[in-house]
Amino acid sequence: MILVDTSVWIDYLRDADNDEVAWFKDVLDHGYPFGITSVIYQEVLQGADSEKSFDRLDDFLSTQAIYEPLDAVESHREAARLYFRSRRAGFTIRSTIDCLIAQVAIEHDLLLLARDRDFQTLSNVEPRLRLYTGPYRTGSTESWVHEPESPYDPEPRS
Repeated sequence: MILVDTSVWIDYLRDADNDEVAWFKDVLDHGYPFGITSVIYQEVLQGADSEKSFDRLDDFLSTQAIYEPLDAVESHREAARLYFRSRRAGFTIRSTIDCLIAQVAIEHDLLLLARDRDFQTLSNVEPRLRLYTGPYRTGSTESWVHEPESPYDPEPRS
């Protein structure tokens, strides 16, 4: 299952020409399963340019699989930990919401399709965050899952 981030939705809706939009179109064309989070749902709707656009987006997005944090407190704590670990590794994540989206992807074992450098950073800090990086294929995951460049090794918890 693929979790499609707001960054891809925006480019898709603007008919942008980039890899992530092409990959998303491939997902749509082949009917591969994908979903969103409630925050992604909100962010995409916020970008509507008219009442008609808002209603059309709402009609479509509300029919998609929507993934939520598994626990109202623990999920947010772990999202904060992602932010903390990134900062400790020397990277500041620009959006705390991205940390929550990443945490939801981790909790539900989803591939994250995003066009946002924060997720690349987060995946290098947290190897459980798997980024979708190419056409969806059954079988081997080597061609469509980002492998972290330099996993962050957190200090052991006491």
